[in-house]
Amino acid sequence: MAEIQYRRRGTAIVETDRGILLTAGQTGKPFILPGGGARRGESRFMAALRELTEETGLLPYYAKIIFQYKGKISPTMSGRHKFQDHHTVCLVKASGFPKPGGGDAKRINYYYSGCNVWISNTTKEIIERYYEWKTKEVSHEHTIIDEEVEGKIDDLRNSGINDYDGD
Repeated sequence: MAEIQYRRRGTAIVETDRGILLTAGQTGKPFILPGGGARRGESRFMAALRELTEETGLLPYYAKIIFQYKGKISPTMSGRHKFQDHHTVCLVKASGFPKPGGGDAKRINYYYSGCNVWISNTTKEIIERYYEWKTKEVSHEHTIIDEEVEGKIDDLRNSGINDYDGD
């Protein structure tokens, strides 16, 4: 049996007046939430913010980790290995007007209840979980990081959230 490779991803939820911001690569691919893989030594939180800026040009000024999400186990393109994405999902407020940028984002769209936008299953599950989270009152006992983003965000290694696993 193939060993499962875990991919560390940061995922950003940016809620706007038009809906939740989505990006897509080439035509024929579903829209997904902005974000991507964390580099070695980079937290998934920081990866979410970096990827959001690279993909859309938006500049985060506030970010909060709201939950962790494990995607389904899938085969790689070659079929020789299996992988599972481990997401740190962040609620982000950002300034600017989103424009597609970078190699991963060629299109921008928005998700709202009842819309007809094709989204990936993972994106659908994360958005559903976000709406559940949003309706609950967040108590002070939850391990949620709430930080103002001012230039460089402090290192999160001592935050209590295990955001560096897999390095």
